[in-house]
Amino acid sequence: MVIVSVLLMILFVISALLLIFIVLIQDDQGDGLGGMFGGGSSTPFGSRSGNILTRFTSILGVIFMGSAFALAWINVSDTEGDVEGAARRMANDAAQTEWWNQNPDQGGANQDAAE
Repeated sequence: MVIVSVLLMILFVISALLLIFIVLIQDDQGDGLGGMFGGGSSTPFGSRSGNILTRFTSILGVIFMGSAFALAWINVSDTEGDVEGAARRMANDAAQTEWWNQNPDQGGANQDAAE
């Protein structure tokens, strides 16, 4: 399972970097939301003719999102996710190890003051 996780992470990083690069090299020929509502085409959502960069961006976006969900699904922990219980255990452990919270009968620094 570790090999699959590493391969998915590599796919995730490569798709993220390629997606950033492809989006940066695209030109501003599309009008975005302004073109969608302002007209320019007879279809309600604008023209569907995209060049190779927009199609490649869509494919990379699907790969990026799919690998992100796959990584999240693979790396989920086996525990129930008891966040509140884990926080309480951590607080109890911290309270027992901190010297200013120790009781005099525990052999802490306050034992001399109690005598």
